[in-house]
Formats: sequence, C-alpha cells, structure tokens
Amino acid sequence: MRQSMFAGLCFAVLAGSFAPATAQTAAWPDHAVRFIIPLGPGAGVDITARLVADKLAQKWGQPVVVENRPGGDAFVAIQAVIGARDDHVLLFAPASTFTAHPLLHDTLPYNINDLTPIARVTNTLIALGVPTELGVSTVKELAAKIKEQPNKLNYASVTGANDLLFAAFLKTENLQMAKVPYKDPVQAINDLSEGRIHSFVAAYAILRPRIIAGKVKAIVLTNTQHAKALDDIPTAAEAGFKSLELDGLVGVLGPKDMPLAIREKIAADIREVVSDADVSAKLAATGQVVNPGSPKEFQAALDEQRAKVGEIGKILGIQAAQ
Repeated sequence: MRQSMFAGLCFAVLAGSFAPATAQTAAWPDHAVRFIIPLGPGAGVDITARLVADKLAQKWGQPVVVENRPGGDAFVAIQAVIGARDDHVLLFAPASTFTAHPLLHDTLPYNINDLTPIARVTNTLIALGVPTELGVSTVKELAAKIKEQPNKLNYASVTGANDLLFAAFLKTENLQMAKVPYKDPVQAINDLSEGRIHSFVAAYAILRPRIIAGKVKAIVLTNTQHAKALDDIPTAAEAGFKSLELDGLVGVLGPKDMPLAIREKIAADIREVVSDADVSAKLAATGQVVNPGSPKEFQAALDEQRAKVGEIGKILGIQAAQ
C-alpha cells in the first residue's frame, strides 16, 4: 500500500514538474513578438528577419514586428532587448555586432550574460571587396600591391569584428595600409566603388549592387564553408589566407531567464521556416546561407566566434574589456 502511495506521489510530482513548461510553451506567444535589429533597413540581416517574421506570424497567429535600432555600435538594440525584460522582445542580429565589443570598448554598458541564445538562423556571406579599377583579382595580388605602396592604399573601417579581422590580416601579413573610419557602411561602399577606398570587408549583400555594376570586385569570402551561390569566389582558406577567416553568424537571442522549452520551440519553428524552398531561395539571393540551429548549437557557434575574436585581439595586442 505504502509503495503504491509512494509511486502515485512520485508520478504526481513528475507530472507537475512537466506541466508548467508544456503549458508555458503552448501559451507562447500570447501577444506580438518584436525582432530588434541593430542595423538599418536593407541590410542582409534585416531582409532575413523580415522574411522569417512574415512566416512566423502566420505560424504563431500573432504579429511579428521587425524594428530597426541602428546606432551606438549595436548598444541601442541590445539594451532595448535587455531593458524590455520580455520574452517576446528578441534580438535578431549578426554575432559580429557584439562578439567584438570587448575588444572595441574599455567598458560595456551591458552584461553579455543578460542575453541567452535562442536560434542560429543563417550565415551571412562576408566578402573582401576592392574597386575594380584597382586591377586586382585575388588576395595575393592585393597583398603584393599593398607591399609595393606601403600606407598609400587605404581600407574602410565600420567598427566590428570584420574591421578587426582585416586589421589582424594586415598585421599577420606585415602589410601597411591606412585606416579610414566610417559610421555608415553605405558611404564606405560608395567610396569603394569610386576608388577612394581600396578595400572593405562587408556583407556580400550590400556589396552586390556595385559588383553587378562592375564597380567593385569581391576577391574572397571570409566564411569557412564554400558558397555554392558564389562558386567563383574562394573562401579565405581556399585563397591561402586563413587570417581572413570569420563566419558571418546570424541568430536570435532573448532575455537571460527565458525558459529553454520556449527557446527550443522558437528554434524549431525558425528551422521549419528557413528550410522552406521558397524562403531559402530568397535568402540565398541576399547573400545568406541557411544554417538553422538549436539554442545549444547557437551557443557553441557563438563560443567559437568569441574564441576567434579573442585570437584576433591577441594578434592586435588588444586587452578584452570583459
């Protein structure tokens, strides 16, 4: 009798422990979801977020609103998510906008542990672009030209991991090139296409119109995996310059106390959405490679990128803030 009562009690306790998570997951979302983007309209991640948001809104039966919060080196967007303390307000961003923060700022206005990974979504294709008129077609040719004219050529810098990556590449290869800071990547691309800037590492999507126009040439991709959609452009490793290798990781993050069950639900729904043939084709056209992942997989990818950025910091002699 006691054994029977004990078994019944155990079952009740176990049932009670599972019920809240199941109920919570089923109830989410119970109002509009907001994707906060740290970049302006038209960026690759902005296009991705809007495609995903439209499909998720249909699936969830709730509005999914995309809000652009550019500026402040992504601090504005990050603090908007952390400050909301709402599991319906999520950060949809390239990891490079925040993994480099410890190397770029002496102190940070937020704690990275206040954000938790939800889903890996895509890998943005990141390219090293040069003006067509510069007359180089490979990284090797660019390096040779820089060596011929130390500090005569320049590169655009728009604060972030891509900027640090290129600076580390220059130091590793013992190349001297002048740095020109920009607040707006669009202006940097305008100057690149006119030959006023000689190199710029940026999302292929925003370089693409000038590449099609014949003004800019993409000579290498920083991504670790070869892109079938851009078969004629080698990866950094294929070009023989591993010092230019960094994946354009894009994903969704939420508040630190967000239940794992809800995060896994969102990740599974995003995987379903981006795996749709029509959506994946549209993403490929914007320079995105579909690469969905669970909270655990996204965390692992973030850890890997942070380690890579840490190596870059050591090459440049920068002490991390946190």
